[in-house]
Amino acid sequence: MFDYTSRYANLETATLTTADGRIVTYVRRRFLPPLDTQQIVAEVTVSDPDRLDLITARTIGAAEQFWRIGDANVALNPFDLTATPGDRVRIPAPSI
Repeated sequence: MFDYTSRYANLETATLTTADGRIVTYVRRRFLPPLDTQQIVAEVTVSDPDRLDLITARTIGAAEQFWRIGDANVALNPFDLTATPGDRVRIPAPSI
């Protein structure tokens, strides 16, 4: 259903039958991985023009994997990670 690099790739799907008989397939909820299971390989200091996709491309090598950095920093909103220059962002080991 999802590309193998997607954060949703390994999630189970489930189905729901509505009152009118339609069958709806959906992806089960995704939980953040426990922090103690993530290997952190670096920390990056945010500078003024930084965006999360640019940091991800520089450090992990694939801009679309920004969600891995979000997970490693327990950030639900990716904009929070680069909002304040000088903040440090944890970089997880790539796993693609």
